[in-house]
This record gives sequence, C-alpha cells and structure tokens, in this order.
Amino acid sequence: MERMSATAQAPAPEVLPEVHIVPPTPRLVKVMIGLGVFAIIVFGLFTAAGESVTFQLTLGDEAIALPDVTLPAKLSAIIFSIIALLAAVGAFMAARKEKALWPYATAFGTFFILGFLSWAVAGSTINVVGLLQGSLLLAVPLVFGSMSGILCERAGVINIAIEGQLLTGAFVAAVVASLTQNAYLGLIAAPLGGLFIGLLLAVFAIKYFVDQVILGVVLNVLAVGLTSFLYSRLLAPNQETWNSPPTFSPVPIPVLSDIPILGPILFNQNIVVYLMYVIVIVINVALFRTKWGLRVRAVGEHPQAADTVGIKVNSVRFRNVMLGGLVAGLGGAFFTVASVGAFGKEMTAGKGFIALAAVIFGRWKPLGALGAALFFGFADNLQSVLSIIGTPIPSEFMLMTPYLATLLAVAGLVGKVRAPAADGIPYKKS
Repeated sequence: MERMSATAQAPAPEVLPEVHIVPPTPRLVKVMIGLGVFAIIVFGLFTAAGESVTFQLTLGDEAIALPDVTLPAKLSAIIFSIIALLAAVGAFMAARKEKALWPYATAFGTFFILGFLSWAVAGSTINVVGLLQGSLLLAVPLVFGSMSGILCERAGVINIAIEGQLLTGAFVAAVVASLTQNAYLGLIAAPLGGLFIGLLLAVFAIKYFVDQVILGVVLNVLAVGLTSFLYSRLLAPNQETWNSPPTFSPVPIPVLSDIPILGPILFNQNIVVYLMYVIVIVINVALFRTKWGLRVRAVGEHPQAADTVGIKVNSVRFRNVMLGGLVAGLGGAFFTVASVGAFGKEMTAGKGFIALAAVIFGRWKPLGALGAALFFGFADNLQSVLSIIGTPIPSEFMLMTPYLATLLAVAGLVGKVRAPAADGIPYKKS
C-alpha cells in the first residue's frame, strides 16, 4: 500500500513543448532570389525606353502559323523580372514547407529569360522557336555524354573520358559514312569509337586499379592525339574519299510536327535526336524500374554488400563502362553525320566536360541530366543568336556564356550533391 501511494504521489513527467525545426533554405532558392533582384535592377531599369521587342513564334513553314508578339521592351522587362522574383519567393515558401521546388524553378527560369531577352533584344526581333530548336540540337551530344557518365558512375566508375568517347565516335562515324556514302552505317559504327575508349577505361580502372580521374584525362589526350594524327595523315589529304560523309535530314513526325511551337522543336528533327529521346527513357526506366538497375545502383553505393548477395561487382562495372562508351560514341556521331558533315580536329570542343557537369547538375539521374544538358545547350545557342542580332553585352562575354552557365549551375545552383558512395573507389575483393 505504501508503495502504491508513493507511486500515486510521484510528479508527472514534464512534457516539453514541440519544437518545429525549419529546414535550411536550399542554395538554389537563394540564387533565384538574388537573380530576381538583379533582373529587376538591370533588365527592368536599364532597358531603353520607347523601344519594342518582337518575339517570333513560327519558323515560317508550320501548318498553323502563330502571329508575332510585339511588346514594349522596358515594360515587359520589368514585368517579367517581377514575375521571376515572385516565383523565387514562392520557391522560398515551398522550401520552408518541404514541397517540390521544380515548378517554381521552371517558372523562374522562363520569366527570367524573357526579361533578359526583353533587355538584350530591345529594338530588334528574335525567333523563339528557332532559338529553342537550335538549343535542342546543341544539347544532343551533351545528353548522350551525360547518359554515358550516369551509366558509369552509378556503377562506381568515374568517367572523365566522355570527351574522348565523343571525339572517337565522331571520327569513326565520319570515316565509315564517307567510305560507304551511307549516314546510317556511320551512325551504326560510331559507338565502336566510344567502345574503344570505354574498353581502355574499364581495363585500367577496374582490373589494374589505376586512378580513374588521371586515367580519364590520359584517355582524352589519347583520343585527341590519335584522331588528330589520322586526320592530318588520312582525312585532310583525301577529303573527298575519307571525310565527306552524308548527313541526316530532319524527319517530321506527322501530326506532332504541326503542333505550334513544340512541333518544330521536338518533332521535326533528325534520327539522332529521336534516338536521344529513346535512350534517355530506356536508361531512366532501366536504372529505377528493373532488377538490373537495382544491381547497378547497389554496386555503386555499397559494393561489399552487393558482393555478399552474389552480385559480381567488377563484372557489373565492366559492362556498364562498356555500355557507357557505346552511348557516348553514338552521341559523337551527331557532330559528323547529323550536324557539320565532316570531321575536324578537336571538334567536340569540351562538350564531354560540360556533359560531366550535367551529370552532377542532374544529381546522377537521367531526367535531371537531360534538363541540365538542355540548359547548357540553350546558353550556348543564346550567345550565338544574340551575337548575330546585336546586343549590349560585349562579344567576349557572350563567348563565355555557356561555360559561365556551367560553373554557375554546378557551383551555385546545385549546392550540396551526393555522388554514389563508391564512385571512383576500386573494388578489391578480399
């Protein structure tokens, strides 16, 4: 009884008040707010008064032609910039509630670009459809390269050699298409060039445990040296025989290509662009919806655990690196049989490194890398278009635009990202 009474008289435990921890604001949101304020100050206040800007919404051969849109440049720059800032504020509120940011980021990017164009093209005309169509084409090798990087790095192998794989793929496609005068055979042969670099990467990185970053740089130098030597000794002296490949023409998809704005951009392209759509979808589904993808991700995250359940870690890595080489080589074909129509020394011009940045920006996800590649392609095409139209931005700065966009995206917009835990770490079975 005394024990029961003592228990009954014991004070009730103190209930601490519930504390709600506010999540930190993502770096992306901070950058959006800063750029929104910058847009209002620069694009809005420094746009020449009294001038107009015209946005063309057709290329001229569509079944449904949309009229041009002419707006007062200064007013439209201010309004678009304010809407962009409001989207950034919306992203800030969504981040506090731990909701998805991509709708706000998409709205911000759209209106920020419109505000920028209202300022940069004031007093002139810009074809929006042509700008976006060209951006997609410039993004094609970046998409193929980033898919190669994802296939390798999801399995735990860093692929710095994307540049070399794109370049060798372009070379093989040009030579085979020139000798056979068949662009399709060049496209089929192109993956073999990327496979060659992928094989070297797999052998030395997986079997002999060579540092993967240094190895990738060496393989890029090898690809540049080998293709430049063969170009000088074989292709340049025999241009008509060895370096005159036919190119693919756009193939409009019935009905879809007639959709205003989106039709000419997405559905009036050559076969390499359509292959890009298929490959992105297949890789995304395979990585996240199949047993194969689960094994690949397990190898990239925790190879020891994968080994204990019977997965052959190095075999999976070897196959993925080879597959990545094939994909990058296919992307290299775009340069010669779907774009330029001839091979040139170092014609990939650093696209492999930008593709690697797209892998990081896209957080090692195919759809994320696709969006990053499109962003970089847009920045690249924008500087070309604005250089032709004429803009208050110095031409030297315009040439830096694609690379500045790459740096800002990786260093400023992404913030903290986490690569696969075993990425770049050789697996030595004990």
